Amino acid sequence: MEEVRLGTVGSGVIVHSVLDGVRETEGVRLEAVYSRTEDKGRALAAEYGAEKVYTDMDAFLADGAVNCVYIATPNLLHYEQAKRALTAGKHVICEKPFVTRAEQAEELFALAESKGLFLYEAAPTSFLPNYAILKRELPKVGRVRLAMANYSQYSARYDRLLAGELPNIFNPQLAGGALMDINFYNVYLNVALFGRPVSASYTANLYDLGGGRSIDTSGVATLRYPDFVSTCVGAKDTWGENYVQIEGEKGCIFVKDGSNGFASIRVVTRESDETFNEQTHSSRWYYEVQKLTELLRAEDRAAFDERRRITTETVRVLETLRRNAAEQS
Repeated sequence: MEEVRLGTVGSGVIVHSVLDGVRETEGVRLEAVYSRTEDKGRALAAEYGAEKVYTDMDAFLADGAVNCVYIATPNLLHYEQAKRALTAGKHVICEKPFVTRAEQAEELFALAESKGLFLYEAAPTSFLPNYAILKRELPKVGRVRLAMANYSQYSARYDRLLAGELPNIFNPQLAGGALMDINFYNVYLNVALFGRPVSASYTANLYDLGGGRSIDTSGVATLRYPDFVSTCVGAKDTWGENYVQIEGEKGCIFVKDGSNGFASIRVVTRESDETFNEQTHSSRWYYEVQKLTELLRAEDRAAFDERRRITTETVRVLETLRRNAAEQS
């Protein structure tokens, strides 16, 4: 592929972060914007240099100049929108969390493959230079026996929830909640590093929405692997120090700022204590855009297959964990 000509679906904060990365990346440009609200669409297009704005999805997908669609809408809309884009012959980059059910992920990847298209989940973690360092250094700690991850970030939208509003991120009908929004990164990292766990459970702090509905505002996921256990803490109703720590029989690795920050990697063994950091850019989305553009232009099927596996298995684990949360409500 000579150039990635991007069409965006959605106009939230994360779209701006991604398009900031597009500005700095060769081989990709913003071609068109789709938004249900024309004013928001025109504002986004004007900021990032696109001339075309659509409020009709069919017309947007019929635009032959757009060869890749970036989807950044509420979680529950991802499946339908990704399917429509693939059916229209577009490559797709879909925001995390990818979809809500494993059967949906399998269907979408099969559709992409049948059409010779690429479909990627926009999960910044695995595109970061320090993630590659973590993978490289992991064998030094020997057989892993424990893994712990915390990602706690108090949300202004939690204040809105307490005030009686229902922001999208806390709406169960849109597959919201702390697990899908923030603890996702911890679960994704575990699956990327260690594969699918033998078992998974989730203990959540649930907020009563009334009418028999509730939503998780924080919680702890426990992932059981054959040789070790991993705990994943995610919260939108607390503050905390974010980190990942992986402990093995020969040493440990500490990830500063956790699974969504990767500010540095400290590797401690009996013989050495080293800290690594190869992330010089302030935005993690910059690295995501750089790598996705590279993968799409190279039409790298091996990389596609590996990321397909990670995404599908992550969806499977999250589906199990969400079922746990539903059983608690």
